[in-house]
Amino acid sequence: MKKRGALLGLAAIMLLLVGYLFSPTPFAAAATENKKLIYDKANLLTEEDYIEVNKMANEYGAKRDTDIIIITTNNDQNLDVVAITENFYDNQAPGYDKPHGNAVLLTLDMKNRDVYLAGFYKAKEYLNDERLDKIRNKITSDLSAGDYKQAFEKYIKTSYKYMGFKPGVNPDNILFSIWFQLGGALVIGALVVGIMAARTGGRVTVNRHTYEDASTSGIVGKQDQYIRTTVTKQKIEKSSGSSSSGGGGGGITGGGHSHSGSRGSF
Repeated sequence: MKKRGALLGLAAIMLLLVGYLFSPTPFAAAATENKKLIYDKANLLTEEDYIEVNKMANEYGAKRDTDIIIITTNNDQNLDVVAITENFYDNQAPGYDKPHGNAVLLTLDMKNRDVYLAGFYKAKEYLNDERLDKIRNKITSDLSAGDYKQAFEKYIKTSYKYMGFKPGVNPDNILFSIWFQLGGALVIGALVVGIMAARTGGRVTVNRHTYEDASTSGIVGKQDQYIRTTVTKQKIEKSSGSSSSGGGGGGITGGGHSHSGSRGSF
């Protein structure tokens, strides 16, 4: 009965552990507002498309308590795309419970054909550099083809999806993550069962000294023979590096707001 109760208790613990590991990150539900989240200064969207994309950004962003923002510009002042993004957040970005709240920004510089994604606060944690790289890679072909509405919708939906999974989990390979973490849970469970089973079997009082005659037991002889030591040296060549169409990472705005980031061209 004791073993059965222990196993039942272990099963309950494992179920709780698996549920914690695999369930999407819980976010508080938020009422959908109709905030202006699309700043299409380059006029890439029709009026109808603008309304649809802005509505989608509000709906998906509210579920993650994060503003999902899009900025397009012809960049007449020829500013760097990162500076455009950071200046916007410092001076214009809306927020929930504070002037500068949780937000993910997508900025298109149409003059230089540059794109930059940045995550602030909660979005920085759940949309880190790596996840933003993945999002950017998913929309670059659409941006290059001029399918801006499709790219924006994909950006909104993917940002929403990725924020539903805890940091450290690959949201594009959930099946692998589940099996990997399940394997870890099973190993932990097996260790616990082994410890509990060992303790329920009683204490072992017999050891090697019980039957050992100290007067006749001992080491007969020991011999160590040193031959030689050989050291091999090998030169490690430094990587010459490789070109990349994206990356860059995050930084800190002039107003002191840290963010994740991903930069590329389209």
